Amino acid sequence: MTAYVRQIAQMRKDAVRIFHQGLKAVEPATAVKRLCRADGDRLIIDQRVYDLSKTERIFVVGAGKASAPMAAAVEDILADRITGGTVNVKYGHTVPLKKIRLMQAGHPVPDEPGTKGAEDILNLVKTAGKRDLVICLFSGGGSALLPLSSAELTLADKQAATQVLLDCGASIHEINTIRKHLSRVKGGQLASAAYPATIISLMLSDVVGDDLDVIASGPTVPDSSTFKDGRDIIDKYDIENRLPPGVVRRLKAGLDGKIPETPKSGHPVFENTQNLIVGSNFQSISAAKEEAVRLGYHTL
Repeated sequence: MTAYVRQIAQMRKDAVRIFHQGLKAVEPATAVKRLCRADGDRLIIDQRVYDLSKTERIFVVGAGKASAPMAAAVEDILADRITGGTVNVKYGHTVPLKKIRLMQAGHPVPDEPGTKGAEDILNLVKTAGKRDLVICLFSGGGSALLPLSSAELTLADKQAATQVLLDCGASIHEINTIRKHLSRVKGGQLASAAYPATIISLMLSDVVGDDLDVIASGPTVPDSSTFKDGRDIIDKYDIENRLPPGVVRRLKAGLDGKIPETPKSGHPVFENTQNLIVGSNFQSISAAKEEAVRLGYHTL
C-alpha cells in the first residue's frame, strides 16, 4: 500500500469518526439527560428547579421522529412519578416504554393515526390542573406527526395542503406558518389547552436558526406568525387554486377577524411554560469540529 493510499484510508476513518461525534452530540436520549435530571423531589431542567412534592400529576406528550428515545430518557429520569402520556412518532421509530404510549403515524404527510394521537394528547392536557406538570417532547417531523385540524377542515384537506406546500418549494418556516393557522394544537394552542398547568417543553431542533415557534410548529410557544402571513405565502407561490377550498376559506376568515389569532408573546397561558432546546444542528457541527481539530485538521 502506497503512502497516498494509506493517507486516504486514514482520512476515511477520520471522517467517519468526525461524523459519529456530530451524531453523538444530539443523540435524543443523551440530549435530554444532559439538561434534565431528578434529585429527590427536585426536577432540574437546565437552570430551573421544579418541586415535585407540590406536583399532583405528571403527563408526558409530544411528537417527532426522535421523540421516542426522548420519552425513554424522561421515563428513566422520573420513573414511576409519571402518570401517563401519549407521544406520536413516525412508523418504525419506537422504543420500549412503560408509562408513555407511543402512537405510530405518517410523515411527512399526516394520516389518521396521527390525528387520533393528537386528539388524545389534546384531551389529556385539557384535564391538567394548576398542580399538574405537562412535559412536552418535540423533534423534527413534529408538525406532520401532530395533525389536529380545526373543526371545519378534514384530514384530507390537511394532507392536500401539506402536499401542495411541499411541492411548491415553500420553506419549513412558511409551511409551518400555514399549518399553525389550520390547527387546534400548533402555534401555542397546546399550551393554551394545558393552562393553568406548568409546562416543560423539550425540543430537539432540526430547524436552521432554532426558531422555537417553528420547531414542530411551536405547540407550546408564542406564535410570531399571523393569518396574513399565511395569505402572503399563498400569494407568493400562487397556489390558491391548488389548495382545498376549506383551507382558503379558513385563512380568509382569520384575516377578516372571524377566527381568533394564535396566542402571541405576553399571553398569560405562557406564564408557567419553559421551552428549552436540548439539541440542535449547531451543537452537532460544533462537536464534529472539535473532533476534527483533535485529529489535527484545520476546520472552517
